[in-house]
Amino acid sequence: MGNAVAREDFEWVYTDQPHADRRKAILAKHPEIKALMKPDYNLIWVVVLMVLAQLIAFYLVKDLDWKWVMFWAYVFGSCISHSMTLAIHEISHNGAFGNCRAMWNRWFGIFANLPLGLPYSISFKRYHMDHHRYLGGDGIDVDIPTDFEGWFFCTRFRKFIWIVLQPFFYAIRPLCINPKPISRLEIINLLAQLSFDVVIYYYLGIKSVFYMVAGSLLGLGLHPISGHFIAEHYMFLKGHETYSYYGPLNLLTFNVGYHNEHHDFPNIPGKNLPLVKKIAAEYYDDLPQYNSWIKVLYDFVMDDTISPYSRMKRKLKGDVKQD
Repeated sequence: MGNAVAREDFEWVYTDQPHADRRKAILAKHPEIKALMKPDYNLIWVVVLMVLAQLIAFYLVKDLDWKWVMFWAYVFGSCISHSMTLAIHEISHNGAFGNCRAMWNRWFGIFANLPLGLPYSISFKRYHMDHHRYLGGDGIDVDIPTDFEGWFFCTRFRKFIWIVLQPFFYAIRPLCINPKPISRLEIINLLAQLSFDVVIYYYLGIKSVFYMVAGSLLGLGLHPISGHFIAEHYMFLKGHETYSYYGPLNLLTFNVGYHNEHHDFPNIPGKNLPLVKKIAAEYYDDLPQYNSWIKVLYDFVMDDTISPYSRMKRKLKGDVKQD
């Protein structure tokens, strides 16, 4: 079903990622941007309220019919769960307590992880730092699909299935591309999550656990917010590696759509990224950008020239330092 796409390999490039040079140029012209490099303490209270909202939802769905549990898992649970993964993204950059309290951020990330049902926070942080340091790095950046994904998901129908299965591929890709020894914090993350899940099951029952896990998986799969997975780095225009989105869903995603700005200044919290764009507008206004993540998903499926292979990839030189 659908036509096979033309691309048969990644777009191999032999230049460094553009973000370091642009960051240097922007700071030389707009040094006031340094004032935005500070924690967003409001993030702490937003995350606490999101956890409480999910706890209330767990209670409210425990006696509903299964069809309504499924309905609310997609309509509400998926949105708040995907939003929470992006709060964890902020926390991974030490956005809650700052770099001087790095471990506070790690513990807070484990707390934020609880209503997702599956351990995520600590492993995400380890691999996400590699994504920033070595964008597109062969064998390092696990945001790049595997060769199997690029080869197999090459028709419209298969690309649709690939979008549905995004959480599965994001989970197994690190094991295939860049496996790392399990850390002590990852074990703590796992044990804390399993303990939380058991408590929810014991006191509220299987429907609450299903709502929790299903909401996370649905939110990361075929969902409007999931358009950001593809919008951020898939090469819809040749030669452009990172794309920003300036639509309304940034309100639910801690401004992750401001993705060029984020890669240029990963130590600036999402709350301040619109100010980066405003201050340095001459660097961002003419870059390719999106206003609809739903359209990104549609175009990815329907455009036969776009596939999981539509990513820039580079061989890394010199020493590679990973978490």
